[in-house]
Amino acid sequence: MDCERCRISISARLDGEAEAAPAADVDAHLDQCARCRAYQADAGLLTRNLRVRLVTDTPDLVGPVLARAERPDRRRTALRSALALVAVAQILLGTFQLLGLSGAHGHAHGGMAAHLFNESTAWNLAIGVGMLWAAWRDRTAGGVLPVLGAFVAVLAGFSVHDLIAGTATLARVGSHALLLAGLGLLVAVHRRHRGDGDPAPARTGGDGWSRIGPGEPPEVAEDGPHLRPTAHHRAA
Repeated sequence: MDCERCRISISARLDGEAEAAPAADVDAHLDQCARCRAYQADAGLLTRNLRVRLVTDTPDLVGPVLARAERPDRRRTALRSALALVAVAQILLGTFQLLGLSGAHGHAHGGMAAHLFNESTAWNLAIGVGMLWAAWRDRTAGGVLPVLGAFVAVLAGFSVHDLIAGTATLARVGSHALLLAGLGLLVAVHRRHRGDGDPAPARTGGDGWSRIGPGEPPEVAEDGPHLRPTAHHRAA
């Protein structure tokens, strides 16, 4: 029995694992080797210090967490309601256009103009339905954003051109304000759903880990605790 094998067995014994050598041989070596006995004492002390620690006071967050979970998010509800109103107005606008009540004259010219008029009507109705769906299921707002954002960007360029050329009236271009309002509300609903609008960001160090001093309670925002994921996993 050499010292290295004895110490491996001592570590295994402290961890409750199978020893590398028979226990009788380990004990016999300990009786003769003072250095291994010292190693056993130090290892035992370290193991006790790691397994047994003083109980420290921790803040009771049960009440704040339950209060935050039960309290409705009024701002989120207000944003979704406003988006739903804009979506209904957009659907009504498309419906009036479909019925010829919006002042547009696409049906009167026939041919390609009529087809373009029908495409515009279909787009207005589709955008309104998309915004209404995002207001009902706000987790889908991120999927509607690219479509509506691209549509508004291109439409804004055409609207400016048509106003300068005199091929569109100010009233007609002004009706697109609903799309601008819908886009802004859609962004706000998406951010609120993702939690980007929460106040009181957690203090972090350079490595991104939260910094809380010894005995210091976690930060709690004025409107409730600011909860964050406990861990992140990135697939390779």
